Amino acid sequence: MVGISVLRPLVRAPARGFARTYATAIPSKAHHRVVIVGGGTAGVTVAAQLQNNPEFANKDIAILDPAHTHHYQPGWTLVGSGLKGLENMHRPMFSVIPEGVKHYPLRVSTFDPANNAVKTSEGVDVSYDYLIVAPGLETNFAGVAGLEQALQDPASQVSSIYSEKTVEQVWRNVQALKKGSAIFTQPAGIIKCAGAPQKVMWMALSQWQRDGVRDNINITFATGAPAMFAVPKYSQALEELRKQRNVEGLFQHNLVKVDPKNKVATFKNLAESANGALVEKEFGFLHVVPPQKPWDWIAKSQLADAAGWVDVDKSTTQHTKYKNVFSLGDASSLPNSKTAAAITSQAPVLVENLLAVINGKQPIAAYDGYASCPLLTGHNELMLCEFKYGGVPKETFADILGGQETPNRLYYHLKKDFFPYVYWNHFLTGNWYGPSGFFKPDTIKLETPKPEAQKPDAPKPDAPMSAGIKADATKRDTSKVATTKPQTAEAGAATPNATKSDTTKPNTIKPETIQQDTTNPGTTTKQA
Repeated sequence: MVGISVLRPLVRAPARGFARTYATAIPSKAHHRVVIVGGGTAGVTVAAQLQNNPEFANKDIAILDPAHTHHYQPGWTLVGSGLKGLENMHRPMFSVIPEGVKHYPLRVSTFDPANNAVKTSEGVDVSYDYLIVAPGLETNFAGVAGLEQALQDPASQVSSIYSEKTVEQVWRNVQALKKGSAIFTQPAGIIKCAGAPQKVMWMALSQWQRDGVRDNINITFATGAPAMFAVPKYSQALEELRKQRNVEGLFQHNLVKVDPKNKVATFKNLAESANGALVEKEFGFLHVVPPQKPWDWIAKSQLADAAGWVDVDKSTTQHTKYKNVFSLGDASSLPNSKTAAAITSQAPVLVENLLAVINGKQPIAAYDGYASCPLLTGHNELMLCEFKYGGVPKETFADILGGQETPNRLYYHLKKDFFPYVYWNHFLTGNWYGPSGFFKPDTIKLETPKPEAQKPDAPKPDAPMSAGIKADATKRDTSKVATTKPQTAEAGAATPNATKSDTTKPNTIKPETIQQDTTNPGTTTKQA
């Protein structure tokens, strides 16, 4: 996920002040030029890049996210492996919101794209000129029978790196196991960073070798997938590693039940010939990656495709129906690996295309599907998997260090030491572009069809309305959207801060009478 430029001297970003704790009341309705749903990696990064872009005039951005804490989930693998402490993997949400961007701690319940509005569970309606949907996905621990109960019992020896509430137990369980059966699972279907389930397995194996107990432990990798990894080049290398290190591969086996009392894990055999047969395996250690899915309020909305993801063009990130709506990250239908690294390539494309639409132009910047999985394979070694659409490798260091399917110590320290620093100091400030490092890349451009010559006798058509942009009583040229001062959905509905032009102080806006549900983690970052 990183280019040659990462080797250049780093310049620390200026510290962010505590002025962003400022809060004000929320009216029943509010309007913003750009509304971003989600304050995770995708939402914050796009907001920062928009704020940084001089072409984005009349800056007026609001982020909607009920979470009070922003998590660096790629770091949870490091916590579960005993390499980092959890205290370094989260910060208050207000501290990562870009300067000048408002934060509403609200929970979205419904989209009304025909009227350019978002409705929240707290009863607040927020309208927009342009919408960016980036709330991530749901980790569904309830999707495996008995899993939630098992995770609440430290004696169960069941753990998961996919929650800040359970990740520290992973390392405790690794240290406690001296003999027996250790099972690491990966569910069928789409998940955050498909390499993460293996990372913790390889690190546990490495730790057990260090402790001198590896020969006493039988390790099984049970995955709902048919292979070790979706990209053939890396899958082959990982399969060879699995065999060399004597790890049992249980492919197309999906975890469906956990019995913590008897320490039995039940899997459904997904192979066509198995007819859904159930397979039980005893364990002394069980690491579970829960099944994952779109948020219900996304899946049931007018923005979703048949699978429940925000339906966008895979190149432009623009919604296929509502042209003033964009999406990136885990919630989008982009058919790539869902990783933080993918956002480094998605965000510049989305920002460029959004600005094009604002200025009445066609979006032609194209995302090529780039994603990266820095896959830990043990202490002091890591396989840096980088690829684009179609499972085609797109490696940054191959010309210098050779094929990245070979684990390397340099890559290990990128994951362990460099990426966490970059995330907090440059990624979230909109100044990190993955393979391009600190330098904004030139985006790939789509070929635009030449406009057809208009027939002389045909009447000149009215300027087309962008889908999703509500028409006024008189017809409106959408090319003027960018220069039209946004109006509130209702007279007097904007907050006092919503109409200010001061972009130096972000405001975390809190309802005075709304009780927040702090049990819901809200939006966090994606696993990588």
